[in-house]
Amino acid sequence: MTAMDWRRAAKYALMVDFIKGFGLGFRYFARPKATLNYPHEKGPLSPRFRGEHALRRYPNGEERCIACKLCEAICPAQAITIDAEPRDDGSRRTTRYDIDMTKCIYCGFCQEACPVDAIVEGPNFEFATETREELFYDKERLLANGDRWEAEIARNLEIDAPYR
Repeated sequence: MTAMDWRRAAKYALMVDFIKGFGLGFRYFARPKATLNYPHEKGPLSPRFRGEHALRRYPNGEERCIACKLCEAICPAQAITIDAEPRDDGSRRTTRYDIDMTKCIYCGFCQEACPVDAIVEGPNFEFATETREELFYDKERLLANGDRWEAEIARNLEIDAPYR
């Protein structure tokens, strides 16, 4: 037997690899855990995270959407449907703003195309449903999402502003 064979035999007999693995396990056992207790603890999200869609309002309560239909035109999945009509003061506002979330690919083009930051993809990623019909968002639901997440959406847009 050569010296290399003796070393290999001693390594197997003394279970060196097993002891190294056991030591590694104990080293990680003593460290703080990297996992989160998900429903109760949530990890950080990027300001550019693209989650559930929302329609925003101005601080005075008026909806931001000016019915330019750029988001509808740029949507590659054709998930957005907008109907608009003129108001008494001559401006246009949407009468219908629907998003079919079953078609949406969360590309963010609608948010990038909007000149007034009316449609945004907010920070909410927990919007699972039991039926497909619940994933057809109308204007009221989108505005409700915007009202619910406005503070966080505004903060994320402010953080991202230098890069836009």
